Amino acid sequence: MISLKTVNWGFIGCGEVTEKKSGPAFNMIEGSKVVAVMSRDEEKVKSYARRHNIPRWYTDAQELIGDEDVNAIYIATPPSSHATFAIMAMKAGKPVYIEKPMAASYEDCARINRISKETGVPCFVAYYRRYLPYFQKVRELVESGEIGNVINIQIRFAQPPRNLDYNSTNLPWRVQPDIAGGGYFYDLAPHQLDMLQDMFGCILEAEGYKSNRGGLYPAEDTISACFKFESGLPGSGSWCFVAHDSAKEDRIEIIGDKGMICFSVFTYEPIALHTQRGREEILPPNPPHVQLPLIKAVVEHLQGKAICTCDGISATPTNWVMDRILNKL
Repeated sequence: MISLKTVNWGFIGCGEVTEKKSGPAFNMIEGSKVVAVMSRDEEKVKSYARRHNIPRWYTDAQELIGDEDVNAIYIATPPSSHATFAIMAMKAGKPVYIEKPMAASYEDCARINRISKETGVPCFVAYYRRYLPYFQKVRELVESGEIGNVINIQIRFAQPPRNLDYNSTNLPWRVQPDIAGGGYFYDLAPHQLDMLQDMFGCILEAEGYKSNRGGLYPAEDTISACFKFESGLPGSGSWCFVAHDSAKEDRIEIIGDKGMICFSVFTYEPIALHTQRGREEILPPNPPHVQLPLIKAVVEHLQGKAICTCDGISATPTNWVMDRILNKL
C-alpha cells in the first residue's frame, strides 16, 4: 500500500475545471501541494503556473510524470487521453486522480483498472458529488426512511445549445465523440448516474435511444433511457441539449411509497422533500471549491490515514451504463 507523507501533485491539463472547482483545493489540505503543471499550450501553462504559484511547468506529459518531485498525478484532460496518461503514471508508480468521466469508453476504464491492479498503484476518479453536503443530505433523507420504500427514480435534464455549439468549424471538444466519448450526455450524465449508483447500488440493466435533433454537431443531442438497479429498483432518464430556454430543467425525483425527494445536480436548487407533512425545502451549503472534500479523502488515503472508495472500480459502472444507453456496447 502506498503511503506518502506529503503528496506532491503534478497536473496534466489546466483547463476550466482546475481554476476553481479543483485546482486550489490541492493546496488547502495538510500534506498536499501542487508542484508542477503540464499543457501542450506553452502560453496557457505558463500563465496558469504563474497565476497559481506553481513552481514548474511542462508541455510534455512524460516529462511531468518523470519529475522526481511529483509523486501523484491529477489528470484534467479530455476523456480520450485519460487512459493513456493514467497508465503512464501508474506504470511510473504514481497514483492518479482522474477527472470524470473516468475515460471515453467502458473498455478504457477496464484497461485503467487492470494496470492499477497489476502495479498496485491506486486510481481515483473525480465523482466529487458523492462527498458534497448537498448530496449527502439527499442520501440521509433516503436512508432515514422519510419517503418510505423507494420505488422509482426519474432523471430529467434539458438545456439550450451553448453559443460555441453554433460554430461548426470549431466545435467544443465536449461534442466530439472521438475526444469526449459522446456529446454533452457523456460530460454531464456521469455525475447523475454515479451519484445514483453510489446511493442505490449498481445499475445492471440499461437501454437507450439517442438522436440528433438539432443538427449542430455530429454527436447525439437528445437521449431517452431506462435502467434497473441491482435491487430491482427501476429508473428512467431524458436528456436534451438543444431545448428551448422555456424547457430548461435539472431535476431528479426519488419516488417512495410515502413521499418524494426532488433535487438538482448542477444548479443546486433547494432539495424539496414531499411527505404527509407537505413540502419542505433544505439547502445544505457546499464549499467554494466543490472538489475539496473528495480531494481531501484522496490525499488522506495516499497518506495512509483513511480509505477513499471513489476509485476506478466504483467509477467504471457509470461508463458501462452510458455506453449501453448510447448503444456503444
